[in-house]
Amino acid sequence: MAIVVVIAGTWIGYQQVADSECSGAVNLTVTASPEIAPAVDNVAKQWSAAGAEVDGTCIQVTVAEEVSSTIAGAVSRDHQVQLVGLDTAPDAVQVPDVWIPDSSAWLMRLQQEAAGFLPSKVTSVAQSPLVLAAPEPIAKKMGWPDKKIGWTELVANFGADEPISVGIMDPTVDASGLTSLVAMNQATGTASAAALQAKTRALTAVSQNKFKLREELLAKFPKSAADLVNPDSVAIAPLSEEDVVAYNAERPAVQLSAIYLEPSPAPLDYPYTIMPQVVDQQKSAAADGLLKQLAESSAKDALAAVGLRAPDGTYGAAFNAPMGAPQASPAVTASATKSADGGAAAGGVTGAELSQVVGSWIAITKPGQTLTVFDVSGSMADPVPTAGGKTRAQVTQAAASVGLSLFSNKWSVGVWRFSTRLKGKQPWEQLVPIKSLATSRQEVQDSIGRLDPTNGGTGLYDTILDAYNHVKSNYAQGKANSVILFTDGENQNADGMTRPQLLAALKKAQDPKTPIRLVLIAVGPDVNLDELKEISSVVKGSGVFPAEDPTKITGIFAQAIGSRTGVS
Repeated sequence: MAIVVVIAGTWIGYQQVADSECSGAVNLTVTASPEIAPAVDNVAKQWSAAGAEVDGTCIQVTVAEEVSSTIAGAVSRDHQVQLVGLDTAPDAVQVPDVWIPDSSAWLMRLQQEAAGFLPSKVTSVAQSPLVLAAPEPIAKKMGWPDKKIGWTELVANFGADEPISVGIMDPTVDASGLTSLVAMNQATGTASAAALQAKTRALTAVSQNKFKLREELLAKFPKSAADLVNPDSVAIAPLSEEDVVAYNAERPAVQLSAIYLEPSPAPLDYPYTIMPQVVDQQKSAAADGLLKQLAESSAKDALAAVGLRAPDGTYGAAFNAPMGAPQASPAVTASATKSADGGAAAGGVTGAELSQVVGSWIAITKPGQTLTVFDVSGSMADPVPTAGGKTRAQVTQAAASVGLSLFSNKWSVGVWRFSTRLKGKQPWEQLVPIKSLATSRQEVQDSIGRLDPTNGGTGLYDTILDAYNHVKSNYAQGKANSVILFTDGENQNADGMTRPQLLAALKKAQDPKTPIRLVLIAVGPDVNLDELKEISSVVKGSGVFPAEDPTKITGIFAQAIGSRTGVS
């Protein structure tokens, strides 16, 4: 069988014929998530044995296994960005020609931070549905397999007098954990105070049983009937179907059930990602050839042998289906993942939405310190058309109140307001010094009512520098330190410094030993984004987050906490 691929106007053919004679070698490196790597390696070896070649040159495929977070850390390192909650990988970890992470969520998170990360092709080659894994006796108490169970029921559990112990993989380093939080976020909604309270309660509860390593979480499941009542064990956890298949293959005394949730959340979709550095025509053709092999029926059986389904949700002959597993799970759907050929992987959510979920998790579960700074210049009195006549200030105050409820008592928060000449020529005024929310939550809440607009201008430059230096002088080791500033305009302050003076001062003020993030949230359509982006660009790890519709500030606020770079 001969297949011809056209790349950049050149005809390059790769053959798959047992009697073909090739010379030399096109070396293709593939790194795949550990659970799919054996199947990919099996398919690659069969292809090579059948005489895989590119235009007369032999194809040599090397398949390595690595957890997705490690390669994501290598990509972020090479693009000089960082994903929130994830360390960059050491230099010894190299980015492969083809990467098959467990989820396109990794690609979306990377593209949210590094706009230049644009794979040449992204195509799902397998899937594993997200399920609730529970020991069979516990699952039966919940009504499984006869009763339909959804995310709403799981979230409601956290409000019970004696809630079931729920474990979760840390969503900052694991796709199943992140996908679970997306589903819980959709189940609770964000439209009301009660919904936010339910969301906060759920995230707080699951954070008590979070794990960075899957082996650690699986080890917390009951190993015997006596363990079923052990308060230190995990009773239920959102994991992939493959996790359940692999766990039960070890024949434990207490098997895990896979509870298939309704509505079905986005599955782990294993996107075959041809990385941007693959520009050699022969190597590109080799990568395309391996992708074609992974779409063959024989590959479907190889995937089934390791507990995975095909992208369409069906499975091969060797699949050891858990009790109650559907013959076909929902097929992989397109996501916002971008590639050079215009294709997309799977998902159903955007990178911005993932950042919002990560931001909520960080605010609720991680310690931090921030100085929040609010624009109270005259333009903040302008009405917001989408908010029923409320002013920008009123909408921002409401968002600040909601945002405050997201922060746990592990955070310390201070509040400033700024305009021009609030204290002599000083454009800002401190309302609450930086304090632990464990003792100052009501004081911070009360200060929000003091953010009414003045008749002044916008003393933006002086306020940014003074706020940055204030956090620096009150730096909290072991916490994420930041300045979060809301503004609806551009600098208008005859008494203050110039933009070049601000940029030079910010560069001089930075110290690698005391990293401080500058988060600039642009409220409304009149903000000078170019001004804010130039300011943000000189402070490492900072970003600009536009809320052209001020009613969207709450989501933008969470996104800002869960992302690093903002708009580019």
